[in-house]
Amino acid sequence: MHYFSKTVRMASATGMVLLATACSSMGGMGSGITEKTSAALTGAQEVPPVSTSGSGRSTISVASDRSVSGAVIVTGLEPTAAHIHQGDKGANGPVILPLTKTAPMTFSVPAGAKLTDAQYAALKEGKLYVNVHSAAHPGGEVRLQMVP
Repeated sequence: MHYFSKTVRMASATGMVLLATACSSMGGMGSGITEKTSAALTGAQEVPPVSTSGSGRSTISVASDRSVSGAVIVTGLEPTAAHIHQGDKGANGPVILPLTKTAPMTFSVPAGAKLTDAQYAALKEGKLYVNVHSAAHPGGEVRLQMVP
């Protein structure tokens, strides 16, 4: 009986590990549109383009329920503010989500942030962008057009 009990416990533990592994690999399924560190924020993407040695990386993602999470990390500039804007590539647009400065070079999406249905549709059309402002370039020093 002792051998049987030990075997059942081992099988249960193995099954739990396999289930946890399977579930963790499904993380991206149905999670919506994601903008990750695939492209850099640069001055060349600003409107008008900015000559700067500054750059940044975005880990901002948007889930199918419209919730927004992540951060932008910059280097080579002294950031004063960062936002998600609605606007076409090559055009400026209004701020739709201010980001919170959480470290000297990091701006994070505030907890509980969500896009409206119209903003989510704009994201799917490539009409949202992230930019970081500085005292040297108050209109924006580096930018990244978010691509679904």
